[in-house]
Amino acid sequence: MQKRTDKRASRLSWRAELAATLSLGSPLILTNLAQTGLTTADVILMGWLGSHALAAGALGTNIYFALLIFGMGLVTATAPLIAQELGRKRHSVRDVRRTVRQGLWTAVAISVPVWLVLWNAEPILLVLGQEPALAAEAAPYVRTLQWAFLPFLGAVVLRSFLSALERPRWVLFMGLLALPLNIAVAWAFMFGSLGLPALGLAGAGVATTVASLFIFSGLAVVILIDRKLRRYRLFGRFWRADWRRFRTIWRIGLPIGGTLLFEVGLFNAAAFVMGLFGPEPLAAHAIALQIASLTFMVPLGLAQAATVRVGLAYGARDAEGIRRAGWTAYALGVGFMALVALLMMAFPRSLAGIFLDAADPKNAAVIAYAVTFLGFAALFQVVDGAQAVGAGILRGLNDTRTPMLYAALGYWGIGASLGIALAFPAGLKGAGIWIGLATGLATVAALMLWRWSQRTELGLVAEAAPPRVQAPAASGV
Repeated sequence: MQKRTDKRASRLSWRAELAATLSLGSPLILTNLAQTGLTTADVILMGWLGSHALAAGALGTNIYFALLIFGMGLVTATAPLIAQELGRKRHSVRDVRRTVRQGLWTAVAISVPVWLVLWNAEPILLVLGQEPALAAEAAPYVRTLQWAFLPFLGAVVLRSFLSALERPRWVLFMGLLALPLNIAVAWAFMFGSLGLPALGLAGAGVATTVASLFIFSGLAVVILIDRKLRRYRLFGRFWRADWRRFRTIWRIGLPIGGTLLFEVGLFNAAAFVMGLFGPEPLAAHAIALQIASLTFMVPLGLAQAATVRVGLAYGARDAEGIRRAGWTAYALGVGFMALVALLMMAFPRSLAGIFLDAADPKNAAVIAYAVTFLGFAALFQVVDGAQAVGAGILRGLNDTRTPMLYAALGYWGIGASLGIALAFPAGLKGAGIWIGLATGLATVAALMLWRWSQRTELGLVAEAAPPRVQAPAASGV
């Protein structure tokens, strides 16, 4: 009788975890899709300017996104820290406020050097061996796009705060409003509509900056006026430093940013190598990568939810809760990506046709390349989802350094080496690059799963409470 009762209680616990993960993860997934929709809309509009503009836009987006994803990983350290504090003390206010404040400080600190780098995008692209014409066309786009960097990171910090409180729907609401705003501004400035100057690719950067400012400002206003959120007084005495907490965010966040940078850097390097084969393979690569980026938003949202769910259980020293949260998110992420892989294998030409007119003979070469690349993208969907969720659940345990080393080994030690070998000595060109991408993702996914299994099965997750970030006693807020 007792065993039956225990089994029933276990099933109810797993069902409750599934419901909690979906409740938290669904708005985050939709938010990620809305935010990725900003760049997807820009890529589609770039396609209207022609395949050459699309290739230049791909170069500009890649150099910007590599730095953005690093900064995003850095400030994402606020999510597990806030969740663990709330797991220890559900109604904590002061420590949550301090973490958010230092997260915003971190966003400002990383933005200044990034702006300097992005302002010099053209010479950087030339050093990387890209066609001078493409580099020259990409530069004005990057110079307008770069100003989206700081508000985007600020929005990530506020999203971490709202997610840890399990109130991510405001983030979704702002993202959904920003999407049509981005499309309208991009259309107006790229093509000179409504009497505005036709800025071409640079207009897409203006649109993304406007949309990012809108999301951050909207979230800030909500936090200031919502009765349950304004008690945190997140923006009060913003100038007050908490250097110990600031250093903790960098200590946890740098490996997260490094992990993401190793992955995104691999894909960006693939784009730069693809540019050596001509504008058609590069444009096709941009199409396939944009589609893969959209599908990736689902396991990414589940990973973000898992970081919070695991972090809450970790803060409460609930080992069984940690296991449930991690494995639930993992099963959901891998299961979804398996379905996506089937769709990408079944309809590659239709998917590529969203970005370019497949009936236009001028686009025939790009479409053919895109169909090939989408076949490889379909193959790595499952492992891409597995490594994303694997990294997310480990972040909930503040386990970020070892996953970064796994990323370096898998993406660059194995994936990049194999891709280059297949692309050039073996003569597979673009196909070889995509085989390398898939292999790197599979390697990292396996290592992340092994790490998680070791941490949970050996009982290492509850041996000690996560470290509490202590602030100076004299600091009032």
